[in-house]
Amino acid sequence: MTARLTDFKVLVFDVYGTLADWETGILLGLKPMLSRYSTSSGWSRKQVLEAFSAVESDLQAKYPHLLYSDLLAKVHEVMEERLQAGSGLPVETSTVDGDPSSLPISSSSSNQSVLSDEHVEFGQSIKGWPIFPDSYDALHTLSKHYKLVVLSNVDRTSFAHTLAKLSEGDSTDFSPETYLPPESEEYWYPQRNPKSKSPFTLVLTAQDVQSYKPALHGFEVALDVIHREAALLNTPKDQVLWVAQSLFHDIEPVSRLGVTSVFINREGATMGFRPGPEPIHAWQFVSLGKMAEAVAKV
Repeated sequence: MTARLTDFKVLVFDVYGTLADWETGILLGLKPMLSRYSTSSGWSRKQVLEAFSAVESDLQAKYPHLLYSDLLAKVHEVMEERLQAGSGLPVETSTVDGDPSSLPISSSSSNQSVLSDEHVEFGQSIKGWPIFPDSYDALHTLSKHYKLVVLSNVDRTSFAHTLAKLSEGDSTDFSPETYLPPESEEYWYPQRNPKSKSPFTLVLTAQDVQSYKPALHGFEVALDVIHREAALLNTPKDQVLWVAQSLFHDIEPVSRLGVTSVFINREGATMGFRPGPEPIHAWQFVSLGKMAEAVAKV
């Protein structure tokens, strides 16, 4: 018998790329640095995001315990070093192994002085990344049918800003402190704050699981927590539906674990794809809004 969307009890969401437009946020954050080099200033959107992804994936694999805001700062630093090396300029430090010639840079670039604060600023830029226009309404519709969970390659403090946007939409009449992560609790249950409008029952970050996707460890931790935590009705994995835009970070690894998934194939997305056959997923929608509409019709 073919499963229906409503046969599941828990939806687990990837956030950045699925609910939040991280590609736009990343492009804006990298623009000041890239504009200093003649070659990178002319990079296409695809070139910028592929250069970013190459460094980010490398760092995430090598430093799974590094907070995401610190990892983003390192990504910015490494990209800067590779641009300098490709321009024939001296590089004072080397923060990650790799061949600078692997990125599309040339020796004709010029350079201006770079402040280390710029790396840190990029690491803190998550709070400014926009959410997709359909995310707020779709999440609140879906929360009427399922328990919603997050597993995201992010740290708790950075995610608090995104959580507020996904919970409150365009509203400015709320206290940001409502969405700050707990300091003492093992797991983050945003709805326990009586003022919270969070659609999510549980939030798990890379900081919590000490692993970055697509490594399987974080998925295994998430499925274990969902299964044994009373707040999630002790849901087994055959009643868990994974919802994500990234085939690389989410859809492929959960398919290996036998978890059913929904691919949110957002138009124009660059990151989250890899060469080769598309991993198995049960449903595909062009937006989360379309998925919410489909659920409402069942």
